[in-house]
Parts: sequence; structure tokens; C-alpha cells
Amino acid sequence: MTEQLSAGLIVSMQGITKVYEGQVLALEDVDFDLRKGEIHVLLGENGAGKSTLMKILAGALKPTEGRIFVKGREVSFSSPRDAYREGIGMVHQHFTLIPSLNVAENILLGDEKMDFLLHMPKIADTVMKFADRVNLSVDARTPLHTLSVGEKQRVEILKLLYRGADIMIFDEPTSVLGGLEVESFFETLRSLTAQGSSAILVTHKISEAMNIADRLTVLRKGKKIATLTKDEADERKLVELMIGPGEVIPPPPSAERKTGSVVLKIRGLQVFDDLGNLAVRGVNLDLFEGEILGLAGVEGNGQEELVETLVGLRKAHGGTIEYQGARIRNLKPRDLLDLGWAYIPADRLGRGVAPELDVMLNCCMKKLDEVADKFKLINQRNLSELAKKVISMLGVKAPSQKAPVKYLSGGNIQKLIVGREAHLNPKLLIAEQPTAGLDVKTTNLTHSILLEMRNRGASVLLVSTNLDEILKLSDRIAVIYKGEIAGIFSPKDDVGLIGTCMLRGKQG
Repeated sequence: MTEQLSAGLIVSMQGITKVYEGQVLALEDVDFDLRKGEIHVLLGENGAGKSTLMKILAGALKPTEGRIFVKGREVSFSSPRDAYREGIGMVHQHFTLIPSLNVAENILLGDEKMDFLLHMPKIADTVMKFADRVNLSVDARTPLHTLSVGEKQRVEILKLLYRGADIMIFDEPTSVLGGLEVESFFETLRSLTAQGSSAILVTHKISEAMNIADRLTVLRKGKKIATLTKDEADERKLVELMIGPGEVIPPPPSAERKTGSVVLKIRGLQVFDDLGNLAVRGVNLDLFEGEILGLAGVEGNGQEELVETLVGLRKAHGGTIEYQGARIRNLKPRDLLDLGWAYIPADRLGRGVAPELDVMLNCCMKKLDEVADKFKLINQRNLSELAKKVISMLGVKAPSQKAPVKYLSGGNIQKLIVGREAHLNPKLLIAEQPTAGLDVKTTNLTHSILLEMRNRGASVLLVSTNLDEILKLSDRIAVIYKGEIAGIFSPKDDVGLIGTCMLRGKQG
């Protein structure tokens, strides 16, 4: 390793193989390395083995075979704490933060260097000074649950740096970030690597990979396909490496919009957030039959509270919600399901699935009455057949139907949720960040499903921080700003005008 270290190589993973219980081969003889001060992007479709490889480097998993060298020395990790001692830290797809604690408490949680007796005001000041020094300013006394997704990610990065990590792993870091937050994250990453840190970014988003990477490694079906410099790569080549030559990415179907009458009417809706502040301020909105209405906005402008109220997870303070002429404000989620509603939540682990239950039950949990016999007992054969249909819609990759959902990759959990909700054949779908964590092929399949729903007369409220997705799919676009609808646009309108409305609200 001496020659490699002198060339700036600080991590070398050699011949890494991982076999899970049940003889599921997740990785096969994979090599991967990282140089000091670089951003190395790990690309691949959902289930390609990206997260598994990085969890091995971060000490969360042990390889079945292979060797790992860090800074010239062979290592073997039994836990993430072992990896931290070597300067390696990982920010996972789903943040490992405690909402009820403040920023400083989250950063210190589990830090073995801390004394038994803590003086929190002094520690908070120390954390804030450190944050300023690494250009990640934050109020360390702020309760975590009040922060946006982008701010929580900043806390995760601070936690790594505060504990001395100089090798940082980010697993799908932009999957729930809006455009401005993505740019801010990339600026942070470039600043940190310029100061000598090294970063591995796991993603399936080719355009972002081309933007940020110094080098790119592509995995496919658990095998390393290629490692390229940024100059050697282009988007078409990377797509072929990711999905294989000759694979077709289906384009979303085109169809004329057939709009019917208003099915969802919202008038003067007011909703409080968790701190008692008015987050939704008199929203008026109509959703038509056979329409995709895109709700665009920068994270934290009331869209979360609005959606929670519509799906029965948060009480409205004022205003009305009508569905097909009937008032439905503050109905329970079960009642909305009976009306023919479906919901793809942004929080896929917290709201989309029951992580401890198996794949089969998660696929069928909203249609258990259809798989019961005349005695109201679950028929296992019917349950399995229904699960197969949900799994096949987007090609969920799972060890078996009996495997707990928590063992699936984030992208495959998202596929399961989208497939399950689509299989309900809903009259109205609220789709919140529906393609978060999905690769390019599955994103297009998901877009096709949403458009097919619209074309058969269903109504779709598409909530996304991805403006390109909003523009691609929506028949109309509603911009939400500080809890109010700041404007209604056509996807053919000037993108700059829509973006300005998202950032500044109503103009003129």
C-alpha cells in the first residue's frame, strides 16, 4: 500500500464480496478506492450494491470476503465506532437523528470522548464555534424537529466532522433535497474536500454525478463495471454502464389531457405546525378529475403541513376541504382509503412501510380484506399472489417475500410503496416526492404510472421539490410560498418566473 498512499490513495477495498442470509449475493469481488481530497461518486441502479459496499466501509456490515486498507493500513471493522476511529463516517439515506433533541445534543449523542457530566450551554457554544470554522453555521440550541431536511443534513455532516471524520460517505444525499438545497450541499462538499477531506457520494442521478464527481465508479447487479474520470464519462455512457447495453428506458406515454369537473376543493385552509405557528395560511386550491396538479415550493413553505392535513394526519384549524361535493375536513386516513384515495409519503420509512414486517404484508396492508377468506382469515396464497403483482409493477428486488422490509435498499422500499399505491387503482392520489431515491429507469416507469392514472381519469396532486419533475408531469402548477398559494402556472410558462415565485412569492 505504500506506493498507493504516496499517490494520495487513502482507502482501498479489494475483492469485496457480501452474501446475505439465504445465500443472496449482494456484492461479488468488488474493488473500490478513494484518493485524498477527491469526491468519488458511486453510481448504480437501485439494488446494485452501492449502499451495501459503503456500509461495509463504514463498519455497519462485515464483508463475507475481501480486504480493506485505510491510510496504508489493513483494517477490520466490527462496528461504525471502529470506522470512526479511522476517520470514516457515513450519512445514511434516512437520517440517524433524534427529533426530540436539539442540534448540539444530536451531535454529541454517542460520542465516546464526552465526559459524564455535561454543561450543555457551554457545549452548544463550542459546537457553534466549530460549525462557523467549517462554514456550516447553525444554532446548536435549535430543536431538531423544527429544521428543514437540508438543515438536518447539515447537522449530520457536522456530526461527522465534529468527531474527526475526514473520509465522509453520503448515501443518496440529494434524494429529498430541492434544487437550491442540492447546490448548497455541493458547495459544502467542494469546500470540505478543498480543505483536505475526502468524500464518497452514492447516487443514481447521473446529471448530479457529472456535476460533482472527480471520479465515478459504476456498479451493476453487485459487480463493479468501470471506474472513470469525469473527463472520460458522459451521460449516455454512464446510463449504458448502469443498466446494461441494449436496455430500453421506457419514455412516459404522451396523451391529451381530459379534464373533468373539480373533485377536490380547498378553501381558506389554515393549519398550525408543531410549534403552534400558522404554516398553511388560507390556501385556496382546486384539483380536477383527470389532472396532475403539481405543488412546487422550496422545502419548509407549508407543503408538509398541507399534505398531512389532506391525508388525515394533522388537524385543520380553519377553512374547508370538499371531495366530490362532500365536506371531508379532518377525516381519518382509513375513511379516505374507503373514498378511493392513495398516498405516497415523503417519509417512506416512518409513514410508507412497517419496517419490521415482511415484504408481503407491506405490499398488501391496504388490501387485506381482498385476501381474506369467508371467515375473515388471511389466505396466505392470495396474500402471496397479490404481493407478486405489487412487486412486479416496478421490479422490487428483495431476498424473499418473507424478508423484513428494513433489509431492502431505500430505492426498493420506494418501488414497493409506489407499486402498492398504484395497485389500489385510486380515484385520487397524493404523491409526495414519488421518485426520491429511484434510478433513471424506475423514475420513468413511475412517471408513466402517474400519467396513466391521469389519462384514465384519476386526479393526482404531485408534491415535489424537483422542479424538472413538476414541469414534466403537471397539467397545472401551484406554487406555495410561506403557507400561501403564490401563483398558478402552466408548465409552458417561463421557468424563471416560476422559480422566482418559489423564492419570493407573489410578484407585482
